Amino acid sequence: MTDVLRYTAFATTPAGGNPAGVVLDATGLGDDDMLKIAADLNYSESAFVTPAESGSGHTVRYFSPRAEVPFCGHATVATAVALAERHGTGDYLFHTRAGEVPVSVHEDGGTLRATLTSVTPHTEDVTPADLTEALAALDWPATDLDPALPPRIAYAGARHLVLAAAGRERLADLSYDFDRLAALMHRLDLTTVQLVWREAEFTFHVRDPFPVGGVVEDPATGAAAAAFGAYARELGLVPDEAELTLYQGADMGRPGELTVTLRAGDPRVRVSGTAVPIP
Repeated sequence: MTDVLRYTAFATTPAGGNPAGVVLDATGLGDDDMLKIAADLNYSESAFVTPAESGSGHTVRYFSPRAEVPFCGHATVATAVALAERHGTGDYLFHTRAGEVPVSVHEDGGTLRATLTSVTPHTEDVTPADLTEALAALDWPATDLDPALPPRIAYAGARHLVLAAAGRERLADLSYDFDRLAALMHRLDLTTVQLVWREAEFTFHVRDPFPVGGVVEDPATGAAAAAFGAYARELGLVPDEAELTLYQGADMGRPGELTVTLRAGDPRVRVSGTAVPIP
């Protein structure tokens, strides 16, 4: 019988953050088995761990209730904490479909905190037609966008469309056409749409519609946070060396906090957060 663990990431209590399923020994499970487990849990993603085929570390695959995704940040944090609880804090290496992702775990005030280091990120322009379609699916007028944070597609292991709201009220009012947005996201190979509002220089509030995964909204999205860090740096919105705080999930009743760290001279992005078991 497969042992399925349940953790929530980017929170210190089970009522916050983003829940993830974690299978620390997925040896012998096929794709259909993993997809079924993910669908039965109905979390935005679940992680499945096997020994690395060559070298050190672990091979990790991620499944939403509908499909496999190349990388998932919150399930990475949850998996790293689950491993650290059993094998000790320190450094772990995850081999994912997006590439190698180092993760370090340490104790922070009695709670385990994991920090993942993304694959090399990049951003790209979004066409005017695709932007128009995204706004139509979201039912956002273009005037509700913040011109200081231009739309882009950002990647740090998975692709995300970054759209910035001009005000907190716009971000809070999320009611979108599920099928229409999903169709656009499938065409552009997007994992989520990263909706963001800038509260202060290094403080942002974010929401992530995830219809391609069969989920209306993701409560805390580590992969999107990494992509957003790369976006913010590449566009000169923050210095090359910076620490950003992203708040996510409050509008869903599952508040979470993600820390995004940028280091000068290193294009990769670090995302850290706590994780705790769900009873």
